[in-house]
Amino acid sequence: MKNEKEQNALEKARRRFRRGIYMNREYSWLQFNKRVLDQANDGTNPLLEKCKFLSIFGSNLDEFFMVRVGSLYNESLTDPSASDNKTGLTAAKQLAGIMAVTRRLYALRDATYVSLKKQLSKAGVRLLSADELTPRQRETCKAVFLSRVLPLLTMMVLDAKHPMMLFENLKRYMLYDLERDGRRMLGVMCASPAADRVYLVGEGKKAKVILLEELLKAFGPLAFSGYAVKGRLAVRVTRNADLDTRVDDNDVERDFSEFMKKKIETRARLGVVRLEADDMSSPLFDAVLRLLKVDPAFCFEERHCFDYKFLFSIGNFLPVEQADALRYPPFKGRPLPALSEAASPVDYALHNNIFLSYPYDSMNPLVDLLEACAKDKRVLSVSITIYRLASHSRIVDALCRACENGKQVTVVIELCARFDEESNLHYAGKLQEAGCTIIYGMENYKVHSKIISVVLKEGEELSYITHLGTGNYNESTAKQYTDLNIITADRAIGEDAVAFFRNIAICNVDFEYKRLLVAPETLKPGIIRCIDREIEKAKAGKEGRIVAKMNSLTDKAIIDKFVEASRAGVRIDLIVRGICCMVPGVTGETENIRVVSIVGRFLEHSRVYCFGGEEDRIMYISSADLMTRNTDKRVEIAAPVLDKAIEKQIFAILQTMLADNVKARELYPDGVYRPVEAVGQESLNAQEAFLRG
Repeated sequence: MKNEKEQNALEKARRRFRRGIYMNREYSWLQFNKRVLDQANDGTNPLLEKCKFLSIFGSNLDEFFMVRVGSLYNESLTDPSASDNKTGLTAAKQLAGIMAVTRRLYALRDATYVSLKKQLSKAGVRLLSADELTPRQRETCKAVFLSRVLPLLTMMVLDAKHPMMLFENLKRYMLYDLERDGRRMLGVMCASPAADRVYLVGEGKKAKVILLEELLKAFGPLAFSGYAVKGRLAVRVTRNADLDTRVDDNDVERDFSEFMKKKIETRARLGVVRLEADDMSSPLFDAVLRLLKVDPAFCFEERHCFDYKFLFSIGNFLPVEQADALRYPPFKGRPLPALSEAASPVDYALHNNIFLSYPYDSMNPLVDLLEACAKDKRVLSVSITIYRLASHSRIVDALCRACENGKQVTVVIELCARFDEESNLHYAGKLQEAGCTIIYGMENYKVHSKIISVVLKEGEELSYITHLGTGNYNESTAKQYTDLNIITADRAIGEDAVAFFRNIAICNVDFEYKRLLVAPETLKPGIIRCIDREIEKAKAGKEGRIVAKMNSLTDKAIIDKFVEASRAGVRIDLIVRGICCMVPGVTGETENIRVVSIVGRFLEHSRVYCFGGEEDRIMYISSADLMTRNTDKRVEIAAPVLDKAIEKQIFAILQTMLADNVKARELYPDGVYRPVEAVGQESLNAQEAFLRG
């Protein structure tokens, strides 16, 4: 009866999230995360990689609740009548639909974990549960608990002198119904972050391991000596992380970095937007609801694990060779011999356009070039935008070295990069200490652009080297995310880059660039002009053609322009990894539009916008998705691809992805993603093809 009720709620939510050719962005994102979960069940993936996909699914969902559900929750309180501009749904209606869809995803995750546990056991790692321990295993686990876990536990019995502790965001707690001397009390327990998540139990051919939470279930009552334990409950809360970072830019005495530090500190105390428990029928669950004042609609039962991050390292319990066989084959990004072998990397970049496609190409050539610029006497200045960085950043080291060598170094570092605020504050301090000029952004726009501007002087002549990319200057994610990069000495682009940083410094968004399209002023109008060109061609009886790749498509003005182009007969192929608020293939509306999504070994992150055929093609690579937040509310760049050889390479990448019939999923007119049909075709996994070169 319960399953039937949940299924009806799910179907109702699906219908509610769709209106004509428009799809609600939250529902579309949940569909994307379902595609991530599908990879945990995909037989073409090695076992340990499937485990990682399950973990990624959970981490994605956690962030979705903190950010998107948090934002909608705030909106439901502050502006309850406001509605989504595509489906007309209020925040409250969107939240109701999200909860229905998410309950189905919890059930699918549960089934996936059960399946992966069986597969891991066959492979040689058995995950033990507290209720299935043999007497011998129980004694071994008890010894582990007493010696390695108990000293790392924080616990409290709640009464007048021990008030309710703050449940921290995404932290696991065990609650106990305690009795002593006829009094009933509530015990609360949590483990230190220093505690291991997984423990080896005994020896043998097959590794037997047990999770920290299972040890707490089995032996946690031992920590409450003198009490009778009448019941227990594991819980985790998710708190709203939707911080308001708007400031009055006229307040010149306010240090934005100090403002952000205080904002980050408040995140732990924001409202609860999700409560998870391992037994929602427990009387303790009702007590938690009352204590936290959580709406039952925001509660979910999770009987196994609240998070699955431990699956990233579960292969450590297998012999190295056996574990390696259960992972993707290792690879290293290709070097750029021409640059590394050049007598001067700077001279090479001044005379050759450079194209890098991460992770298939290494990021090292860019870092090596930046390090060479730090030492080259011709280099006068280096300017860069930073959004997310690696934990150990060679980029930052090179910038500090350039400053120490007398170069003018300007760093625009975004302190509002969600969940990277503390890291960016740290690096901002380090760069400032080295003497770099630090800018925290422009007005209340996030600076999401990916650009490096190098200005050189030889004799009386100024010259420029400019890097333009689709992804962050992060050496770690460059090995996991697909991103495109162009390094060019084109003078017009170089002058645009210098003007861009000058405008950031003086807070000027109203500027027309020679070659670059820059949001919030010129990027969206520039994209729309390109679409209009294809519409006019189609109306004149010529072939109109658009091929684009992005992470998300939500901007209604651009969606409507795509619909107009489809009606005019323009053929449109879109590769949209995540959110797509437009339903393709609808007769008379979007019938000339095809949308595919690829979720695979690497996170598809590059953005490419391509208009026209081979003879008149206009192509841009960009830091921006076609989302209103990017096109209207951020500082983003779309850079033209001027080198025809590079343009040809990028278009070949797009064509290969559109031909993928292994990892690609196509969005159909009913709003459902399905595997691409490959009848009579050879299997093609685009990412694997790129790895082979």
